[in-house]
Amino acid sequence: MMKKDFMFTSESVTDGHPDKLCDQVSDALIDRFLQQDPFSRVVAECAVSKGILFIAARFASQASVDIPDVARQVIGQIGYEHGAFNAKDCTVMTSLMELPALSYPQPDERQMGEEELEAIAARNQANVFGFACNQSAAMMPLPIWLSHKLARRLAAARFQKQLPYLAPDGKTQVGVEYRDGRPHRIHSITLVASQWSTAPRGHDKLRDDLHEHVIEPAFLAEELRPDARTHVFINPDGPVVNGGPSLHSGMTGRKNAVDTYGEYSRHSESALSGKDPSRIDRVGAYAARYAAKNVVAAGLAQACEVHLAYSIGITRPVSVQVDSFGTGSIPDAEIADRVHAHFDFRPAGIVRAFNLRYQPQLFRGGFYRRLSVYGQVGRMDVGLPWEATDKAGLLR
Repeated sequence: MMKKDFMFTSESVTDGHPDKLCDQVSDALIDRFLQQDPFSRVVAECAVSKGILFIAARFASQASVDIPDVARQVIGQIGYEHGAFNAKDCTVMTSLMELPALSYPQPDERQMGEEELEAIAARNQANVFGFACNQSAAMMPLPIWLSHKLARRLAAARFQKQLPYLAPDGKTQVGVEYRDGRPHRIHSITLVASQWSTAPRGHDKLRDDLHEHVIEPAFLAEELRPDARTHVFINPDGPVVNGGPSLHSGMTGRKNAVDTYGEYSRHSESALSGKDPSRIDRVGAYAARYAAKNVVAAGLAQACEVHLAYSIGITRPVSVQVDSFGTGSIPDAEIADRVHAHFDFRPAGIVRAFNLRYQPQLFRGGFYRRLSVYGQVGRMDVGLPWEATDKAGLLR
């Protein structure tokens, strides 16, 4: 059963946060490989600190990718174009392992029959979770939904030059009070905004600017808004000058809660960024979200968690569990039976259903890089296939 009266907080970060910078570099590499060769197998991990960015990648592909150049492009596009850490002068170190070449042509999931789909097993073990609830338009928990909105507005205020003195690194947090299991009021808002050392603003000016250009626009269309008792914290630990890798280090996959449900529900055990579609620990998390969201959209539950467990060498998940936390209109076992009947959780089935090998060719600027910041689920700005509710009617 879900708790009734409580307060919950979730955080998000902007694209200039060092962890998210690493996620974006890793996923930009996935995009670049798949754009040239949709059957590339790639794992790309990144770490950054001060003036150094380190990439460890292993791949089997017919693509030819200038890995350091991709990293520098991402760094520059985020906004690190000058200062102690910048796209031109930072050191990019690589440790690359080219795996044995794949035989071509590779089998295309879009052309496969049932026997072929059944023959492709999970290549690694994984526990993945998908969650959905009716707290927001995106069927996401309200704290992470609002934290992402604030983070996007914080970045937009810089990109649109409303607040040009802001640096790319930023963090947000929203606390929501729940009554009888439902969001009741906004308890607190925290913004940590970095500023360029060349154009700092005092705390009062920064507070007023962030209220006008970040907090107010983010909550404009929301049913719950800050009230007179809402605690608003702006850089509560003091000024943040320059921020980013010159201040603190980053690493791929270190923001799993930001990528998923803000710790409101369980999230998958592995990092999502930096992995090609053959990795079930990434794509299985998308499939679990797809199933959970359709359960809620069908009205079968107010909140739903779908848990998939995979073992190496086995095609189908060895366990499919559904938990509606006592909010289901029918028993959880019946919901699980319907999910079993209408969703294909086989690795090749997921790749086919979401067209995951070819998405980077369809999205200008790349597909997986878009997922690497502001959430890999619950997005209403990208048209993600796992955010569709096209199976709600079947589940009913």
